[in-house]
Amino acid sequence: MDRLAHERILIAGCGDVGLRAAGLLAARGAQLWGLRRRVPEPGAAPAGMRWIAADLRDPATLGALPEGITRLAYLPTPQARSVAAYTEIFLHGLRNLLRALDASALRRTVLVSSTAVYGEHHGDWVDEATAPAPAGANGHVLLQAEQWLARQPGSHVVLRLAGLYGPGRGWLLERLRRGQAAAPRHRPHWANRIHVQDAAGALAHLLLHPCPQPCYIGCDDTPLPLHELYGALAALVGGPEPPDGPAPAGVGSKRLSNARLRASGYVLRWPDSRAGYAALLARPDAA
Repeated sequence: MDRLAHERILIAGCGDVGLRAAGLLAARGAQLWGLRRRVPEPGAAPAGMRWIAADLRDPATLGALPEGITRLAYLPTPQARSVAAYTEIFLHGLRNLLRALDASALRRTVLVSSTAVYGEHHGDWVDEATAPAPAGANGHVLLQAEQWLARQPGSHVVLRLAGLYGPGRGWLLERLRRGQAAAPRHRPHWANRIHVQDAAGALAHLLLHPCPQPCYIGCDDTPLPLHELYGALAALVGGPEPPDGPAPAGVGSKRLSNARLRASGYVLRWPDSRAGYAALLARPDAA
């Protein structure tokens, strides 16, 4: 495997997925920086990773960026689930950061977006050729950020992630254990998931891919009707069979295809979320 000592990689909005991607990149020798509003406690990142305390919404805080960044991963978390918060971080923040970086050195930007940009498809298959039609305002903002980035010079990739699960994300299992989660049965709602480790692996993979496509869907191999997923997980945790109930609001029922991501050479660690959740329950603290 090629070493990456020549690569200077900035992960902007370096939370759970970013830290996991950083671990994969550090193992190959890349020089890494993580940007957050607040620097985490020591030991939260791979050895040798350096931190930048900055606010992407405020260009004045971006003056201490390292020179010669070659690859950028952009995956911040808005401070609220509102149009204003999403606009500030995904539109204004992305623009502020790209203006602050050396464009002549930057060879790749990966924007982590969401499959929420696709909206409702009534259970049909969706891939990267499917026209986006966001059902929610936040999906509209993410789509605007994608479109703005596509107009900028350079190599840009959008990674649209499905619903994340993994260590530290056990709220659904707890609700199922208590019998507090319902799902529609007579008109199935299709659900799509990706383990956080696969989301991080896909991000690292696309940052380094020699000739990527402009957009990828990040999901596992196994879309499932929501009531089947919930039923399998309820059995794992010893909870009752989930009752019939409404579909999640603003998500849209669709079956996401990851064929393009797999064709690019990425191999999923967890191709079926049922197995991923079972492993999580067996070892809750495992990465």
